[in-house]
Amino acid sequence: MTALAPTLQAFFTERLSRQLDASPHTIDSYRHAWRLLLRFASQRTGIKPADLDISSITAPLISDFLDDLEDRRKSTPATRNVRLAAIHSLFTFAAPLHPEHAHLIAQVLAIPAKRHDTPLISYLTDDEITALLTAPDRGNWTGRRDHLMLLILATTGLRVSELTALTNADVQLGVGAHLACQGKGRKERNTPILTAVATELAAWQRENPGPPDGILFPALGTRRRLSTDAVQHRLAKHVDTASRNCPGLTGKTITPHVLRHSCAMRLLHAGNDIAVIALWLGHQNPRSTRVYLHADLELKQRALDRTAPGATKRGRYKPGDRLLAFLEAL
Repeated sequence: MTALAPTLQAFFTERLSRQLDASPHTIDSYRHAWRLLLRFASQRTGIKPADLDISSITAPLISDFLDDLEDRRKSTPATRNVRLAAIHSLFTFAAPLHPEHAHLIAQVLAIPAKRHDTPLISYLTDDEITALLTAPDRGNWTGRRDHLMLLILATTGLRVSELTALTNADVQLGVGAHLACQGKGRKERNTPILTAVATELAAWQRENPGPPDGILFPALGTRRRLSTDAVQHRLAKHVDTASRNCPGLTGKTITPHVLRHSCAMRLLHAGNDIAVIALWLGHQNPRSTRVYLHADLELKQRALDRTAPGATKRGRYKPGDRLLAFLEAL
């Protein structure tokens, strides 16, 4: 057996789980990063993942892997940096265990995080969400599951990892219906659900009875938890279907996190305070929620209207002539 396999196993079972007592979300993120890297390295070197050695995971290969995340998988620079953090963590753990690879480990740890601009968040309009929710074929089991998953993402703002981790016991359908979940930083929270969502959840659980600790939305034909990639794949399929009736979806990059953003923007447009939205989303720091203020053009327009001189006509400027409109749009 090569040195990489036992080191990787010890990193997850000893370092993360026992020594650091890392949260399930952190372990899941690190596991996903290494699964992607091992597959990439195997394809690049022709060596099976189980036979890869530490010497096979070089700094140039890791750099190529990070570039591939952005080029082929269309990951954002922020996601790229999350994957790099998982790689750095493993190599930091391996450094004292394998001094014979000290030079290679130093090269890997020297790979910097990528600096990037912070773009405005992307979110969907009510019409786009409606089109997306009607895309799954609810005449079959998979379509009913996908519809309900998308409905929950769009109305509760759960992270995709929180959604896939939901169990039957996390669904509370009595008075004050809500979903219980554990978010980042091991913070537990209860998220209220709409009456329509509660009704669909009740029907889903009647159709799919299981133990309290059973996964609420399992993979087809199993009781196993869906991966993040699987949810993204299903979402992309339904976005493609919905875009036929809703052209506004065409060309947009829509991820489960975009549905989380959409939920937050709906809460903001409804007049909820930013601190309430932070609690709803499970943000540890309310500053993380301010991105929604930056993205809300309607809120900025209302602020502009309140500060405009009394004789000034409210609203945004619109050219009155088609030629002028053309020039303004250049």
